[in-house]
Amino acid sequence: MRHAASGQGLTVPLPAGTIDVHTHFVPKGWPDLGEGQPWLRVESEREAMIMVGSREFRRVTDDAWSPDVRLSDMDADGVAAQVVSPTPVFFSYERAAGDAERVARVFNDLALEICAPAGGRLLPFCQVPLQDPDAACRELERAVAAGHLGVEIGNHVGERDLDDAGIVTFLQHAAGLGVPVFVHPWDMAASPRTDRWMAQWLTGMPAETHLSILAMILGGVFDQVPDTLRICFAHGGGSFAFWLGRVENAWHKRADVIATSAAPPSAYLHRFSVDSVVFRPEALRTLVDTLGAGQVMVGSDYPYPLGERPVGEVVHRSGFLTPEQRADILSGNARRFLGLPRDR
Repeated sequence: MRHAASGQGLTVPLPAGTIDVHTHFVPKGWPDLGEGQPWLRVESEREAMIMVGSREFRRVTDDAWSPDVRLSDMDADGVAAQVVSPTPVFFSYERAAGDAERVARVFNDLALEICAPAGGRLLPFCQVPLQDPDAACRELERAVAAGHLGVEIGNHVGERDLDDAGIVTFLQHAAGLGVPVFVHPWDMAASPRTDRWMAQWLTGMPAETHLSILAMILGGVFDQVPDTLRICFAHGGGSFAFWLGRVENAWHKRADVIATSAAPPSAYLHRFSVDSVVFRPEALRTLVDTLGAGQVMVGSDYPYPLGERPVGEVVHRSGFLTPEQRADILSGNARRFLGLPRDR
């Protein structure tokens, strides 16, 4: 059994307002990570290009690294706090564990520098070398002790999904520490059919997240991990909520193949949360009707172009929500997820 970490947590109370659990950061530069690895081509005070080796990966602007710009945007949208997580291209799961641990330390320390001037309104989530359970647990403890409130992980490591024994060990450790986990899809399979129209993002990401929730359920992870685990899946949980009926039917009708969990899939819906970045009230209603309003939190995917602005717009547009449900989705559920006091 690994020893518990002692996180610093928040030193000041958060103001009332929306809490956004899904945002990302990119530092304005970092040490050389090695040949073929991500680096930042700074083009001006406000713009830069994330490079992977010689390939252009994504253009970013100063809202990715400037706390002042982020806070200004948050004030405009009525956001009290943001969870600030790594951009998945930096996970380094394909590298040797020692190299990935070094990369995690670099970005985790830079995240603290970005969040520090914000008066507790920017809540850092760390990354870990998930390919090695011992290294991942070690870096989680170090990062939480340094001031991180949670951890973002990718939804798979190569061909290993979230029911891999090593990843389950890490999730058990996070549960033991009381550290919330945010799961983000990444490294979607490429093919000529998905290289058009951003199809890797439009179809691959939802499918990846659906598959990972299935792995948590059908792989028996929720049967092995205590219910103290607080875990949230990005992008509304992908396509899972829409297809729960199909999964449930298959569990009962083809038990010889997929009844590998102790209970039917619907029995585990209270064990995880999803964010609200689904853009349409009809889609949000599916989440609320399927998972319950207590399992949905505002997420925006700030500062990237496929995100939601103003933050929480779909929640405010959804007339089917009661005032209590809306308040929970805007902030109450996030406060529970993050271990913060309620604001009402």
